[in-house]
Amino acid sequence: MVCLGGKVVRRSIEGSRLGRRPDLWLEALRAYAAHVRLRWWARPPFLPIPDGRYLAWRRETVYGDPRARIEAADLVAYLEWRRRLRRAAS
Repeated sequence: MVCLGGKVVRRSIEGSRLGRRPDLWLEALRAYAAHVRLRWWARPPFLPIPDGRYLAWRRETVYGDPRARIEAADLVAYLEWRRRLRRAAS
């Protein structure tokens, strides 16, 4: 299960592009942690999930629709970009 914008989505990691890229798993966890709401433990639903408004805004800026599904290739490209940027800064 994956939490996106307050909704729990069942999805198989095995068949996804990210599932076949173990070199990006740690970066995916870093990205997830970076997008979790601050003080998530102090507000309902008391779960470490990204703010749904932020995710809707990001989907609208990328795909033109706040309800668009995030493409696996775009997620992998984003994680690769994050990793390159982080490594260049260190």
